[in-house]
This record gives sequence, structure tokens and C-alpha cells, in this order.
Amino acid sequence: MAALEKEGELVRVDSLVSPVLEITEIVDRLSKNHGPAVLFTNNGTDFPLLINSMGSEKRMCIALGLDNLEEVQGEIGALAREFMSPRRHFLDKIRLLPSLRNVASWMPKTVSGRGLCQEVVMDRPDLSRLPVLTCWPADGGPFITLPCVHTRDPETGQRNLGMYRMQVFGPDLTGMHWHLHKGSAHHFRKYQEEGKRMPVTVTLGGDPAYTYAATAPLPEGIDEYLLAGFLRKHRVELVKCLTNDLEVPADVDFVIEGYVDPSEELILEGPFGDHTGFYSLAGYFPKFHVTCITHRKDAVYPATIVGIPPQEDGWIARATEKIFLEPIRMTVTPELTGMHMPVEGVFHNLVLATIRSQYPGQAVKVMNAMWGAGQMMFNKVMVVTDDDIEPDDYAGILGRVIRYADPVEDIHFSAGPVDILDHSSRKYALGSKMGIDATRKGKEDEKASLSGPVMINKEEILKRFADLTVVNEALLKMGFPVLIAGLRKSKENHARVLAREMMEAACLQGIRYVILMDPEAAELDIPSLVWLAANNIDPSRDCHPEAGTTGDAPVFFIDATRKTASGDHFQRDWPNVVVMDDRTISRIDQQWFSFGLGPLIASPSGRFKSLVHNIGAIS
Repeated sequence: MAALEKEGELVRVDSLVSPVLEITEIVDRLSKNHGPAVLFTNNGTDFPLLINSMGSEKRMCIALGLDNLEEVQGEIGALAREFMSPRRHFLDKIRLLPSLRNVASWMPKTVSGRGLCQEVVMDRPDLSRLPVLTCWPADGGPFITLPCVHTRDPETGQRNLGMYRMQVFGPDLTGMHWHLHKGSAHHFRKYQEEGKRMPVTVTLGGDPAYTYAATAPLPEGIDEYLLAGFLRKHRVELVKCLTNDLEVPADVDFVIEGYVDPSEELILEGPFGDHTGFYSLAGYFPKFHVTCITHRKDAVYPATIVGIPPQEDGWIARATEKIFLEPIRMTVTPELTGMHMPVEGVFHNLVLATIRSQYPGQAVKVMNAMWGAGQMMFNKVMVVTDDDIEPDDYAGILGRVIRYADPVEDIHFSAGPVDILDHSSRKYALGSKMGIDATRKGKEDEKASLSGPVMINKEEILKRFADLTVVNEALLKMGFPVLIAGLRKSKENHARVLAREMMEAACLQGIRYVILMDPEAAELDIPSLVWLAANNIDPSRDCHPEAGTTGDAPVFFIDATRKTASGDHFQRDWPNVVVMDDRTISRIDQQWFSFGLGPLIASPSGRFKSLVHNIGAIS
């Protein structure tokens, strides 16, 4: 906080602001407009609340003590190369000793006595004394949003540090929303098999390196506190908890100790306005019973909000893609030269990768390797291009897709695990993936050149196809042959039927891709359309090339509309997008200038209200 304040990156708000919806509405406006970190000192509890503290690349660097994120990428790469290079002679092995000493000096260490985190012990654990946020109107209740959850493997003793939202049900009871594929869920299943109670401890705050480490995609068996020690270049000092046998960093702000009993019935947790920008719907998860809460005398409660991007979590993802590029390259895909996860892809939906392409099919090899690597298994759409372009050059990447990716031959489908928050997959946690090979394959394979606006007869298309309500020409005017249209579905498999009708009508000359959106979404800006489309597709179901009937080139159709049981045979509940209620928006508008946050920023929710169907979390 001191470092943020020194850099002009922190604003203190002393006006009374409620943790119920109001803080979220303020921070949503700031995070989407490059706003600062905020310390809410007057929130109805004894503890100030810090939020958006890592909500920019500069603040991520401040949090990790770096001048730029490439520093860590280079250090990890050098260290990995040193340990992975062959050592044939005794002297070669001796030269490793300095590096081994460095690694040993970063290993976490348990110290005796109590830590700063145990200065105050609550007489009776009471989570209502903390400023826990109720973030969005249809949330199931208040949620702890930035917890570091500590568990231990009952067989090996290996610690896991993860971050899983926690819905507060009472003063000493929360849910524990760990996903199927996460380390703590793996530990839970082992305790369940052994019929034992599972100790769990949650920490909040302390060194932001702990918070980052809890989110990092580390290989199985690597202690997250080793990563924190590496980032800080000194070991993390741990202290024993008071009511279970776990250890936590001595300098965190809050320690919430307790247990999960695998023999208990699960609790219905959620809904929750999630980082996908949609509600994750209610489901059954384990109960976490709190046995003790301790904290520093000067404790500050850390929080974050998620929702329609961009949000603070996008900058954490940006750090991860930079820091872990070198390990992925060295252990999974040596030809990988760059990787980027746009915030609109909400981590898992969209990955843009560049490679040093040397032989046919290499891009497909990279896709399959990446989909089999750790948390990259959740990726839904991957675009692979040559490495003479930066992976965050969106216009350039789209140009490569247009020029070098044949809609029939160069778009590949696979299947496998997907994030449990993916609402569009046919089954819970299981869906399809799409890889686009946009590498050069020879001059004869170039499909198009970008030479100015693409002309279509918009009025004729709308007249001919009555269920098309709007045509968005934004990409066409930029020279990309991508047609975006709003479709009001009125028949079974309507998107597929329309694709066939449009090709038979031969009205898409020069168009390579057609993206069908819901009518109320089709005229949003391009980043918002990317966010919606990536969320709303199960690729093998919703994306397909349609052949021409009069010799026209095939066109690739993407059905990015909401899916229903009647029209699409979709058997799961479809969630609503996450927006704020009108009453809270009005209240914050009226009080804005009392917060000292500069000129009034309009609520971002206003742009997305038309996407909401029905009241509540289910669309």
C-alpha cells in the first residue's frame, strides 16, 4: 500500500461505502477506465478494505517488486536451462552449486512462536466482522474473493495453495468452491477415501506475492511458497496455526482456520457473478467450518471483483503469460515464441500463440501439446501464427487468420476438459476445442489479401433473411471479410439452416467468416463481441464451414447466440450476464463526487443491460 501510494496508484475513500454492491459498482467503473487501487476506510466494519491493487501492469510490477514482468521470465528461463542442460563431468555438476544454494534459500521455512498474523485472536470466530463483499445483485450472498486456501495431501504431506471463492453462510461457515481439477479438490477426495476430517486454513493479505502464487499454474508438487520466495529472493517464513496442523505465512493480515468434513452433506453454493462475465450458477460444494480467526493489529482486508472484462484478474493473467512462457516453451513446445490471453477470453476461452514454424502440421502439434499441458487443458479456442508478429497484435493476428487459414483445412477440432464455469459446453466440465492454424503454408495457400473495406449489400441481406435483425459492418470497414449479424432464432437448428440458405443465395461473395449473435448483442463493440462469442460457443457444435453451391469458396459460420432446449437441444441452464441493478447505479451516481475519484464515470453495466433475460442468475 505504501508503494502504491508513493507512485500515485492508490486513492483512499473515507466516505461510508457499503460492501453490499456499492464497492463493486465503484470498482467496476474504475477497473474498466484504468482507475487506481482504492482503500475503503469506512465500510461498516473495523477493517479497511483494499481493492484493485493489482489492476494494471504497473501495479502488478509494484506488487511483485519488478521493473517489468519480463525480468522474471528471463530469470526463470535461465534457471531452468541451467538445471536442464546435460552435466557429463564432475566440474559441470559443481558449477550448479551456486544455483542450488539460491533455490535452497528460497524454500519456505517454519519458525517457532506466533507471527504478526496471530497478534489478535477473535474470542469467537465471526466472519461478519470482516467487510466481505456481496458483489452482484443475483449473487447467493457475500463472498470472500481473494482467499489463499491451504490444504495438505494426507499421503505425501505436500502443501497446496489455491484460490477458490468462499460464500459466507454464517459467522463460522462458508462454502469451499474448489474446482474438480484443482489441487485442493484432489486432497479432498483423498481425505474422503480415508474417512478423515480435512484441515483447511485460509489466509488473506500479506505479501502480494502470496496472492499471486496462489493463482499461478505451477506443476503438481511444486510448493507455491517456493515461487513466492523466488519472486522475493528470500524465503517465506511460516508459523503453525492455532487449531490445526497447517502452516501459514507469519505476516498475512488474516488467518481463518478450520476444517472440511468429507462425510457431511454438501451445501448449495452460488450463484456468483464470475470472471467469465456471466453468473456461475448454484451448485453443491463442501462446507468449511471455521474454528479460529486471527489477524494483525493493523489488518487490511484484501478483495477483488470479477465480472465482464476488463477487471483486475486480467492483469494477473497478463503476468502469468509472461512469467510462465519460458517454462512452457522448454517443457511442452520448444517452438513457441509468444503467447497471449486476451482479457476478452477470460483466461481459458482464447489463446493467441506464435511459433517458429518449420514443417507442415507444426501448428497442430503445438495445439495438441498445449491442450495437454496443465491448466491449458481448459483452453477453448487457440490461434497459432508465425513468430514475425506479436501475439497481442489483434488486427495483425486476424489478418493472418484471413490470409493463411483455410476454413476447411486449417481449423481443427478436439475435445476434452473445459473449465467448470464454461456455460456453453454440452456437458458440465466437458466440451470441445478449436485450433486455427494461421501459419504460412506457401504462396499458393494464401486465401485473401487485405486491401480495403469489404463491400456487401447490407440492405439486400436484411431484406432477404427476415430473421436477421442487424448487420454489424465494423470489421468489414477495416478490411476484414468477417460479417457479424444479429439473428432472432425462430426455428430448430436455426443457425445451421440460415448458413445453408445464405450460401444457396450466393450473397456472401468475398466473405470468409459469418458470426451470428443475439439481436441485442450484434451492435456491441468488437472487444465485447469477442468476449460474448468466446463464452457462447462449444466449437464443434457451433462452428462449421459451409460449402458454396455455385462454386463460391466455403464460408465459416460461428453461432455465438444463446442456446436453448427448444431450438438448440441444449439441456443445461444458460446464465445471465453480470450487471448491476439500477438502484445501486443511481445511488453511486449521486454520491460519486464525495468519493474523491475524479469526474463521474458512467456505469459499465448500462452497455450490457439489454443482454439480461429474466430476473436473477438464470437467463
